[in-house]
Amino acid sequence: MTDTKTEHGPEEPIEAEFVEHSDASSSAPADSALPGWLTSLPDTLRPYAALARLDRPIGTWLVMLPAMAALAYTRIATGFFWIDIWWDLLIAIGAVTMRGAACTWNDITDKDFDAAVDRTANRPLPSGQVSVRNAYIFLALQVAVGFIAWLCLPTDAKVVALLALPLIVAYPFMKRVTWWPQAWLGFTINWGVLVAAAMATHVSMGTVLLYLGFAAWTVGYDTIYALQDKEDDALIGVKSSARLMGDKAVLGAFCFYLTAAAFFAAASAANSAPRLGALTVIGFLAHAVWQVYMVNRDEANALKVFKSNAWAALILLFGFTIAAIV
Repeated sequence: MTDTKTEHGPEEPIEAEFVEHSDASSSAPADSALPGWLTSLPDTLRPYAALARLDRPIGTWLVMLPAMAALAYTRIATGFFWIDIWWDLLIAIGAVTMRGAACTWNDITDKDFDAAVDRTANRPLPSGQVSVRNAYIFLALQVAVGFIAWLCLPTDAKVVALLALPLIVAYPFMKRVTWWPQAWLGFTINWGVLVAAAMATHVSMGTVLLYLGFAAWTVGYDTIYALQDKEDDALIGVKSSARLMGDKAVLGAFCFYLTAAAFFAAASAANSAPRLGALTVIGFLAHAVWQVYMVNRDEANALKVFKSNAWAALILLFGFTIAAIV
C-alpha cells in the first residue's frame, strides 16, 4: 500500500483498500467447509455465520455427539426414558450456541494470529468484516441463548455446566503457553459428556473414564488437524502437539487414539457392557487405523481425516445406544 501511494497519489490507495475489503466481505474464509452456502447469505449475516463457524459444522458435531453418546452410556443400566429426547434437544442447542460463542471468543483473542495465516486471514475479524465491538455483542447474544438452555437443566447439571466456563475462557491462550493446547481442548470440548451424565443421573466413575477417553481422542484428531498449520504456526510462534512431535505426529495421534480406546473399554466394563462395549471400541479403533493410513499416505488428507471423526463419534453413539436398548 505504501508503494502504491508513492507512485499513484493519495486517492488510489483508498480505492484499492475499498476493493480489497469488498472482495473479503463477498467471499468465504479459505477454511470454510460450506463456502457456497456462506456466500449465499445476506451480506449482514454472512460474517457472523462465519464467526460462529456455522459454515464449519464438524465442530458442532464434535461437541454434540460425545455428549449424546454419554447420555446413551448412562442409560445402559436403565434403558431410555422419554425425557431423553428433551435432554438431547438441549444438548444440540447447547452445542450450537456454546460452540459458536467459544469460536467467537477464540477469534477475538486470535485476530492478530489469524491475520498472519493464509488459511484464516479472511475470517471476519482479521479481514475487517466485523469490528471487535460487534463481535463482543454477537458473543453476548450467543451466550444468552445458551443461558436459556442452561436454565432448563437439572440443578446438578447446571453446576457441572458452569464449571466449564474457565476452560472455555482460557483455551485460546493455551497455544501461547504450552505445547499441548490440544489437551486443553480435549478437556474443554468434551465437558458436555459430564453435563449429559448429570442431566440423566449423576457423574459416575464410568462417566469420568468416558470423558477421559473423549479427551484423549480429541488430542489425536486435533493433532492431525494441526498438521495443516505447522509452518505458519512456527513462523508466528504458536505451539501445538503437531509441532512438538514433528515427524512422529501421526504416530503420536494414533497413540492417543489407543489411549482413548482403552478408556472407552474400561468405561464399558464399569457400566456392565463389556461385550457390546468391546465391539464398539473395535469399530472405533478400525476407524482410527484408517485415519492413520490416510494421513501417512498423504498429509494433505489431514483436513478430510479430521472431519471424519464425526463418524468415529457416531460409532460410539451407536454402540452405546444399542447397549442401552439391549
